[in-house]
Amino acid sequence: MEVATFGLNHPKDLNAWYKWQQQSDAVRRVKRITGKLPHWGNALIGDKDLYSEKIELASGVLHTDGDNPQLLVVLESTSPTSVSSLVRPLKFLEGTDVAIWAPHDVSDLLPQGSWQTRTVNEHELANLTEISVVLASGHYLPLGAAAYRFACARKAEFVVVQHGLMTPFAPPLPADSTLLAFSDEDAQFWISGRNVVGYRVVGSQLFYDAARTVPEAEPQRTGEQPIFLGQMHGAELPRASFARAGFSFCKQNKARYRPHPSEKDKLSVLTHALWAKMGIAIDRSGQPLNTLNKPVVSVFSTGVLETAIRGVPAWVYHPHPPQWLQDFWQRYGMSRWGEEPTPAPPQPDIEPARAIAQYLKESLT
Repeated sequence: MEVATFGLNHPKDLNAWYKWQQQSDAVRRVKRITGKLPHWGNALIGDKDLYSEKIELASGVLHTDGDNPQLLVVLESTSPTSVSSLVRPLKFLEGTDVAIWAPHDVSDLLPQGSWQTRTVNEHELANLTEISVVLASGHYLPLGAAAYRFACARKAEFVVVQHGLMTPFAPPLPADSTLLAFSDEDAQFWISGRNVVGYRVVGSQLFYDAARTVPEAEPQRTGEQPIFLGQMHGAELPRASFARAGFSFCKQNKARYRPHPSEKDKLSVLTHALWAKMGIAIDRSGQPLNTLNKPVVSVFSTGVLETAIRGVPAWVYHPHPPQWLQDFWQRYGMSRWGEEPTPAPPQPDIEPARAIAQYLKESLT
């Protein structure tokens, strides 16, 4: 298997990464996002391959503001991390004609403007004749893959914005792209020694916003019931491993289990019900994470750092962590349960969304 000594398990081969996806529980997430199993076939064999008659054309809703968009933004998910990374920078691009391609109408998430919408497939993207930059979270889902082929055909710059923490199981970056990363260490990890990807450090908008969110009440460091953030939807560990960590921690520490929003499949729901019968409190409040002021614990959720940034105690926990997970905790400065709480990571002087917009302005000129 193609493995980097420091970085991704599949640093270059997207087909190998996709095969891993097929063998993991993560295929559920892809189906949830796209409504079907991705049928990418030969279009992803080699970063430079363009259109293939063997694959179904990607199609989505194109939102345009202005007559001659120079920037195409691919928004394949409406998760808070995706929106903060890909949509938030647009408010600093006033006067720039922009097109946004998404699986469905996302007009309610876009900044104020004269947005027009229509459904287009990837061949019809060719009608966007002025596009010189494509902004996306990667080329591993259908719209991103199609947009990358479009960018290659047009010789437009393909810019990838980091929107989550990096594990060895992340998809590889496309060749000849530019990465806008949370940190220099994240960039080096994701690039994994390749010399065909450039990068700039811009920081995390999600963390920047968290640093400006003050808890409504004083955080309790001792004697407060901790909340365990569930991740049974994840592919990085077997479901049983995530479940074992959540169950053992909650049982031993009388913690409340907070299901991840994606834990809605039948097996997860049955698991929650069984745990409740066994005396584990299940948090069904739906209270936003950024309003919690109680201690937070998780296997490796981004919420651990979000919580720490807000000054609320946060830790990581797994009864038998694999080596990659221990390395992950160390790389992000996450403290294990029983140690001092996780320290807040440093924040950039410039708001990340503004830094992303500044890079795009430079590229568009």
